[in-house]
Amino acid sequence: MIADLTSTRERLKNGLGSAAQEIETCIATAQSPACEHAFVRTMFDSARHTAADPRAPHLPLAGLSVSIKDLFDINGQTTTAGSVVLADAPPAAQDSLAVARLRAAGASLLGRTQMVEFAFSGVGTNPHHGTPAAWDGRYDMRVGSGGAARIPGGSSSGAAVSVATGAAFIGLGSDTGGSIRIPAALNGIVGFKSTARLVPTTGAVPLSSTLDTVCALTRTVRDAVLAHEILAARRVTRSPAPLSVYRFAVPQTSLLDNLEPAVANAFERTLKALSQAGARIETVELKALGELGAMQSKGGFSAIESYAWHRKLLERHAERYDPRVRARIANAASMLACDYLELMRTRADWISRVEQALQGFDAALSPCVPIAAPLLADVAPGPERDAEFFRINGLLLRNTSVVNMLDGCAISIPCHESGERPVGLMLWHGAMRDDSVLASALLAEELLSRR
Repeated sequence: MIADLTSTRERLKNGLGSAAQEIETCIATAQSPACEHAFVRTMFDSARHTAADPRAPHLPLAGLSVSIKDLFDINGQTTTAGSVVLADAPPAAQDSLAVARLRAAGASLLGRTQMVEFAFSGVGTNPHHGTPAAWDGRYDMRVGSGGAARIPGGSSSGAAVSVATGAAFIGLGSDTGGSIRIPAALNGIVGFKSTARLVPTTGAVPLSSTLDTVCALTRTVRDAVLAHEILAARRVTRSPAPLSVYRFAVPQTSLLDNLEPAVANAFERTLKALSQAGARIETVELKALGELGAMQSKGGFSAIESYAWHRKLLERHAERYDPRVRARIANAASMLACDYLELMRTRADWISRVEQALQGFDAALSPCVPIAAPLLADVAPGPERDAEFFRINGLLLRNTSVVNMLDGCAISIPCHESGERPVGLMLWHGAMRDDSVLASALLAEELLSRR
């Protein structure tokens, strides 16, 4: 298992190695076949310079490697958001706020990572620059049998692979419908989606101004806590309470439908382990989850808000877009203002009812995604594979998007065993319950790691 950020910082603090040595290891990994297509631009010399700074060891990130999703502005660079449409856009005049906070914490920025064009898919494919293959970060082995490449999940595809392979300790990304948690689940790492309002989106290309969340991928939950504290400029409240005082809900409506056997087995095994450790686990029907399809039948926030941002670009450059992304954005062209206002109203009412149903629980537990990573060849760009692509995309987003609509917070942690394809356990709750979710995840991770 690849060392996490926290243990590496402690090792460096004790004089065992240096950030400069760690950066060379990360650069070698970033250049290896494991990271093929994971980066769209590297910044190795800049990373080396930061790691060699004598102030680095005293900063929270200790000069260690961090990757940046190609959605965020970096001073002097053009932010292309995984597209070719923005290739000629002027370079950014300053860092996005998230990048600035990581720099201030001592991050060595290794490079920009690959992503789904304009962050609009949970699958992870990109027809312009290539797609990285999933990598099981928990056991450091290529996912699948016979070397068959599997999808990395999206939209933060390269960010996940950079962390899972060991090229980066933190992968800065975004989550609008699951774009951090889906690739975390499929690559066997940790992805924490905070309450959206906690981290400003300043300097990031938007998908949905309502749902976009700036957050990160890491190797462990304790690293996720550190990354969140830096990005949100806040301290997470730690809890010394044992698992026996925690009460978890397991919603039945839709989130457990049509699970692949590997996912169902890992989830049931995890629930049993938590229960045996003393956690109180209760099933809840949560019928309101069944209303989401009808609520978003005319496109939802991502479609209409992205259309507003892309409308003029589409008029000039429609043929240069990924056809699958273009189709999803264009679907909102006929959405009316009254439809949008009604969506906002019904969402507010829906949030109120779901939060009421989860009152008294420390977190809800669900499979992060209902399937393990499919073969990349099955969803590769091409109209003959569009139907399968959209089927898989819908499955991947089904569970995670619930939390975005709830304006909530969630984390995916690995719950599979050695030799199995990665499966993510999602712990989630409503808005501003971040510390409770993180505390629960720390305990769950500790328990599962003993297996």
